[in-house]
Amino acid sequence: MGEPELARYLRRRVVLDTQGPMIYIGTLTAFSERGYWLADADVHDRSDGHSPKEVYISQARDLEKSGTRRTNRRLVHVERTAIISLSALDDVVDVDGESDEGDGLA
Repeated sequence: MGEPELARYLRRRVVLDTQGPMIYIGTLTAFSERGYWLADADVHDRSDGHSPKEVYISQARDLEKSGTRRTNRRLVHVERTAIISLSALDDVVDVDGESDEGDGLA
């Protein structure tokens, strides 16, 4: 993802997904060729729990909407090479395929 595409995610809650068990959810405050800076982040090692990544991310989105977000880091830097995808948390759909608006579009 190039700089212009990433700029639209600045100051938004994002999900950084990895090939491994790690998931990063936080407010994207900065990015560079080396990586991403997330504030008020939830760094989650899925190997510590039993829910699939998509379930965990969907639950995190619901907590965010209710005002009870999970955070365990004030600020974290995530190496770009560790990330396979980046998306806005508010673009996450329910695990059953329903969008926030309930229109069923993914």
